[in-house]
This record gives sequence, C-alpha cells and structure tokens, in this order.
Amino acid sequence: MSIKNKFKAAIKSGKKQYGIWNGIPHSYAAEILAGAGFDWVLVDAEHGPFDINQIVVQLQAMSRYDTTPILRIPSADHVYMKTLMDAGVQSFIVPMIESAEQAQYIVEAVNYPPHGRRGVGTALARAAQWNRVNDYFNIANNEMCIIAQIESVSGVEALDEILKVDGVDVIFLGPADLAASMGYLGKPSHPDVVRAVDICLIKIIAAGKIPGVLTSSKELIKDYSAKGAQMIGVGLDTILLAKATKELAEYYKPDLQKKRSNTQY
Repeated sequence: MSIKNKFKAAIKSGKKQYGIWNGIPHSYAAEILAGAGFDWVLVDAEHGPFDINQIVVQLQAMSRYDTTPILRIPSADHVYMKTLMDAGVQSFIVPMIESAEQAQYIVEAVNYPPHGRRGVGTALARAAQWNRVNDYFNIANNEMCIIAQIESVSGVEALDEILKVDGVDVIFLGPADLAASMGYLGKPSHPDVVRAVDICLIKIIAAGKIPGVLTSSKELIKDYSAKGAQMIGVGLDTILLAKATKELAEYYKPDLQKKRSNTQY
C-alpha cells in the first residue's frame, strides 16, 4: 500500500494547489468537497466542531477521491498530533505560529526519533494499516507535511527566524486573523493587510519555502497567486452553503434583501 503524500509532492514540484475549507462535520460534506476537483480539502478542527472520531470519518470519506485531506488543529500539541497521525493525517496546518521554537516543536512532533518525538503505535494505526504498510518507519517521516500558519503581528515579526526552521514545508498566511491583530478586525482586504501579506510572500519565496494563503476574494486570489502563493484556499463550505441558500430565499422573498450582513472573512 502506498502512503505517498500527493499534495506534498505537488507543491515540492512547483505546482499550484487550490483547496477548500471543510467546516461541516459530516461525511456527506467531505465527499461533496472531495469530489469537486480541488487539489486539497482542509478539515478545520480549529474553528469547526470536529472531534477525533469525526476527523477519521472525514478522512475515510475522502479516501476514494483524487484529493488530499489536510487537517488544521486548534494548537500545537504533539500528543494530539500523534493520535491524529496514527489515524491517517499526513498534512497539518498549525495555527498561530509566532516563533522559531514553535515551528521546531511541530516539526519534531511529526517525525520519529532520532529526528523527532513521534510515538510508535503502528499496531493500532490506520496510517500504517495496522502494520500492513511495508517499511513504514523508513518512509513515514518524508510523507509528513507541516504547514505553519502565520496570522498575527507577532508571527510576521518572527517570520525571518521561522523561515530558518528545517522541516516546515509551507508558510500559510491567514489574512483574517492578521487583520484583527493589526487593528483591522473584519477587514482582511484592507490595504495595510494586503501590503503585509505581500511582504511575507516575498520573504517566504526568497527563503525557498512554499507560500500559502486563504481568501474568498477572487481579486486577491488572482493577486496573491501572481505574487507566488502556491497553496491557495479559495472558499469555505459553510460560507458557500450560507450564501447560496440566502440568495435562493431572497429570489422568492425579496424583502429578505434588506437583511444583509457586513461580516466578512
């Protein structure tokens, strides 16, 4: 059985990889997203109500499709990451990375000794198909993908040092939280935020790392892509469903158009 991380191989070869956020904790949502044609689908266990059993269900639901599941965890926790890796997670986004020490911690979390601290539990692990994956210990480390999310002023200030950490594959920029950290809560398209993202993209590329970003703005997606963003999140299932159902209801009930929200992500 192959455990090749197609997403990691693709970004390492220089291909742009477009993905979508999964915030609805049901296997049908996972399958709908996985079958849409995106390169990756991110299960958001930071803001979405996913427990570990539901995460496994999402992984299983996506496994028949030609896409790569990625998991965003609530925080850097090597014990939690160990359980998730054994469950089959190979690619992690870890939010709010603000120092080289934090980046080094998550790199060590996904690697077996002597390069890291991952515990050995293949007899119980879906990832190793319960010891059925031949030579798992020699190939597992290289198939793990670490995506460090920079989404605060502190993270931006520490970016130069974070970029020096070996084993971090992608630096993923989060404009929504960065905007809040900069004093522009709810305004991820503010010129100052866009400028900060632009500066980070330049630094990431210069350091030989792979830059990523999430935005629902098609204009900014085009702009960030042209500036070198390679892992690009283009939408969220919850927002797509909320928007589509609101528009349909408004078509039949025009008075609903008076009830518009200005909340943005």
